[in-house]
Formats: sequence, structure tokens, C-alpha cells
Amino acid sequence: MADQLKPVLELLIAAPRGFCAGVDRAIRIVELAIEKYGAPVYVRHEIVHNKYVVDSLKAMGAIFVEDLDQVPDGVPVVFSAHGVPKAVPAKAEERGLDYLDATCPLVSKVHRQAERLVNAGRHILFIGHAGHPEVIGTFGQVPEGAMTLVETPEDAERVEVGDAGNLAFLTQTTLSVDDTAATLEVLKRRFPTILAPGPNDICYATTNRQGAVKAIASSVDLMLVIGGKNSSNSLRLVEVAERQGTTAYLIPRAEDIDWAWFEGVGTVGVSAGASAPELLVRELVDKLSERFEVSEREVETVPENVVFKLPRGLEAA
Repeated sequence: MADQLKPVLELLIAAPRGFCAGVDRAIRIVELAIEKYGAPVYVRHEIVHNKYVVDSLKAMGAIFVEDLDQVPDGVPVVFSAHGVPKAVPAKAEERGLDYLDATCPLVSKVHRQAERLVNAGRHILFIGHAGHPEVIGTFGQVPEGAMTLVETPEDAERVEVGDAGNLAFLTQTTLSVDDTAATLEVLKRRFPTILAPGPNDICYATTNRQGAVKAIASSVDLMLVIGGKNSSNSLRLVEVAERQGTTAYLIPRAEDIDWAWFEGVGTVGVSAGASAPELLVRELVDKLSERFEVSEREVETVPENVVFKLPRGLEAA
């Protein structure tokens, strides 16, 4: 088909999008560990929730396992960006394993807040999604029973606490800003003296990516978010677009698009979750260019230049 006969498609590409500083750091830790120790390097749980990233690291010599028991003696192990319960590094030390902690520093901050609050005698209401590795890791920082999970505003209406005057709340870092606000509103109404953790726990990257999607979603016919199906922050981006009344889909790769979505569509918004590499955004643009005369425009809502330090001993690897 000659180029001039292709239908025109305008792309609005959200910025910031894709990799955040915590994901960047976690992937780099695995790469540098392989350089330093040689393959294989074991990683407990997917380093980040993105199949492309995980497969790329597997090709370099990373082996992903769900449990420390699957790691043989004498090889290094990396803990994922989502964080792990305290029992995991303790067990690694007991076995004499070399380990590297790739927990995002913003998740580590929530871990420390949880410890401090519990040590101060407070019970924590934790806003998050049951079963998510970050939630499991945070609950594993404090004694059993010291935290209660609250997933929805309905949960917040129902939750029972022993001492309403001695409460605090924390949140999973990858939640929807709007959802958390609704749940918090209920908690603050029911427990007016509940202690806030200081600055919002929802990480800067999650907030920025949601803000960028919000800024373009209402001016496009369709929103595509690149990210893993198990990526909490990517799923939230889809929800943010849908709240603006826009049809939105989460796709792991360009090959997952359905051309039927594009019927009658002239403008498409594109974003990527915090664990999706920019390469996948370019792959999507290339795929769309096969069928459409694509014009693209980046819409930046806020500049992002956060960088996290690598663990000691890896910087010069």
C-alpha cells in the first residue's frame, strides 16, 4: 500500500513513561552481579514485572526462582525491586549466601516507616493489593498482627481495630492516587487521629506516570499502555485512562494489539508502566507505522531526573 493511502494516526506519547529509577537500578544490579560473579546469578522473584526484561536477563545468565530454597549453595542471589520479608535475608545469611538487595529505595523507606510505627506501639492499616510481592515484603518487616490490609474504600468502612486512637496508615507504592484518596477519606473519617506517614508513600514515578496519562487520555480516542499483566503500576495507568472515559488496553508487546481496536480511531495515547523499557514503546510505534501514516507528539507533564545509588561493592564492578 502506498504511504499516502495509509490512514493518518496521531500518537500522543505520555512523558514521563517507562522505566523509573528503582527499576533501572534493580536491572543494573542483576547485570553487574552477572559481570562480577559470572553466570548464573539467581534472582528471587521476577526482578521487575516485565517479561521482556526478565527474558533479556535470563539470556545473560540470570535464573529466576520464587523461593530461596531453590537457590543452590555458593551462588549469589538478588532480591527483587518489590522488596522481601525480613526472614529472607536472614535465611540467606544463615546459609552463607552472598545476596544483593535490589529493593527499590522508596519501598525500603516504607519498610522502615512500618518498623518505626510498630516500635512506637501503633497498629498499621496498610492500603494495598493482597498477594502483591511488595505487600508481602512490607508485612514481613513487622511481627504478625501488627498490620491490617485494606484494599478498597469498602474494606476501610468495615475494618475493625483494637485501639482507634493508636493507628497509622501506609500504602503500597504502585497504587492509583485516586483510589488511595478514596480509601484514605474513609479511614480519616472513621479514625480522625490516624497518623499519616509524612510524605505520600505512592512513589514519584507512579504519580508522574498517572498524571501524564490523565493529561492526554481525554483528548485521544484510544489509550494503549505497555506493561506486564501482573504489573500493578501499569494496570493503574489503564484505570486512570478509563476514568477519563477513554477506551484503554494494557499490552505486553506491540504484537498483542488487536487491529479491531483502531476502527474509527484517529488519535491514540501511548504510555508504558515503570517496568517497561522504552524499546517496547518504539516497537509499538513501528508496528502502528506499518498500517498508518503516524505522526507522534510527546506530551511531557513533569521532568523526571531521579537516580538511585547502586549497592556498595557494585559501583566499580
